[in-house]
Amino acid sequence: MKENEQASLSIKKIALITIALIFMLGVGVRATTANLNTVKIVLSDNYQIEVITTKKVVSEILEENHIIVLPTESVFPSLDSEISGENSSITITSSSETPTELTTLAEESEKISIEQILSNYSPITEKIVTKTEEIPYETVDEKGKEVDLNNKSKNYKVQKKGKVGKKESIYRVKYQNDIEIEKVEISSEIVSQPVKEIVTETLEVSTRNSNTYRVSGVTAQNAKSLAKVVEGIEPQVRTLNASAYTASTCGKSPSSPGYGITSSGARASSWYTVAAGSAYPIGTVIYIPYFANKPNGGWFVVQDRGGAIKNNKLDVYMDTYRECEIFGRRNLECYIYVK
Repeated sequence: MKENEQASLSIKKIALITIALIFMLGVGVRATTANLNTVKIVLSDNYQIEVITTKKVVSEILEENHIIVLPTESVFPSLDSEISGENSSITITSSSETPTELTTLAEESEKISIEQILSNYSPITEKIVTKTEEIPYETVDEKGKEVDLNNKSKNYKVQKKGKVGKKESIYRVKYQNDIEIEKVEISSEIVSQPVKEIVTETLEVSTRNSNTYRVSGVTAQNAKSLAKVVEGIEPQVRTLNASAYTASTCGKSPSSPGYGITSSGARASSWYTVAAGSAYPIGTVIYIPYFANKPNGGWFVVQDRGGAIKNNKLDVYMDTYRECEIFGRRNLECYIYVK
């Protein structure tokens, strides 16, 4: 009887020990599983691998998988960072800068940003500002039709000068560091209306004796027709010191109503207009063989004057200042047609 009881106790002890061992092994497996992480590693050539590891520090994970970071490569997160959570990743990228250079650039960038923020910090002030502004006028012909003064094929003479209008506007203006950053118009009132400028197309060229050469339609594009106008007139042949000018060299701004307007009242045209001394009346026709291969065939009309232009000088109008520079100054044979 006692032997049976002892055998039964031995079996119970073995069962209890077995159960305890199974429980301990299960806990160990669960603990080990709980510490495992899946980490994706993206190499600098974009090749990707996934590893399962119990390591937390980036450098340890890379070392465990025999991955070496070159001096010209960067790692994100940094080597001493810890990976946390499942499906984490480590990215290795190529860089032309060394880690030291990257650190220096980052520090400089941070320093500049802070300095800029500090220097640009300034309160915004708001003011109500009243301004008197000009209203540009229109240029029309005698029939009231708008005229394009930039049309080089036509010359115009001012019959009635235009006058700019004025309006008074009130603005709400915001400033920062004394710099205007926003302007909103609150109201405006017209003080005076602009007056239209009236012009007529120039169709005649006057000579010294107040006679007229009828040269209707003669422009820079067909100025060769001037040869027919002066046909039969004996020219004066002289050598004049020639230079070149353009509208921007006449001391007027492009917004000025008289910008590009000659002494004759016509708008200056390249390969047509010249400025000459008072010995050559407005309207005098001049032929210059040096320009024979130009669009006008070398034919010009005196339409302008100039403070520095004497009777032994000539100023040829050109479209751009660069053309004037290239031409420079030179002595040219000129055929001057006057009655």
